[in-house]
Amino acid sequence: MQNKIIKKLLKSADKKYKQFHSSLCPGTNNILGVRIPLIRNIAKEIYKTNESEKYLLIKPKYNEELMIQAMLIGFIKNDLQTTLHCISEFVPKIDNWSVCDIFCSSLKITKKYQDTVWNFIQKYSKSKKEFELRFAIVMMLCYFLNDRYINKTLEKIDKIKHEGYYVKMASAWAISNAFIKYPELTMRYLKNNNLDTFTFNKSLQKITESYRVSEKSKKIIKRMKKC
Repeated sequence: MQNKIIKKLLKSADKKYKQFHSSLCPGTNNILGVRIPLIRNIAKEIYKTNESEKYLLIKPKYNEELMIQAMLIGFIKNDLQTTLHCISEFVPKIDNWSVCDIFCSSLKITKKYQDTVWNFIQKYSKSKKEFELRFAIVMMLCYFLNDRYINKTLEKIDKIKHEGYYVKMASAWAISNAFIKYPELTMRYLKNNNLDTFTFNKSLQKITESYRVSEKSKKIIKRMKKC
């Protein structure tokens, strides 16, 4: 089965996209260069043939195979315990931000079981591993920037201390989105937080780059940059 899927991936590979994607994921040397919509179509084909369980057991050779596994887990609709088990098996495999973010965005079952998933991801928010931490942060970004969880999300991000670039960038991304949704609350947080200088300034940068933030707010935000 794996060889069959690899042949499909190789057939859909794009050399220029491989160069582009590889440049965005330094250190990931097994990228074929298959675009996300095509990967998703292959994942859907596997899911329709009821071979998802078998495919989740393979050891991926290429980055795109890992993405297929991420998407397959996201296709699980109503079985939360199976989903959580699959997440536990998959998270240790994450080795770049692209796979991490595709995985998180696929886990839409979270919307139905927010409390349970929130509790589940807390172990990853305390991890010392870069991409386990990024997984927790991006999950909070995707599903927990809402009235019920916004304060908890900012509190959790504020407590994360890690030198990993992809952790810091995920935190900044989450904070900037929090500002878009909850500007007054997030502004209070920005005035009193424990973020390192890089993450703080990157959060400000991402806020000012957003077209959903007013020019008035951007001027205030720019003045808050730390030297």
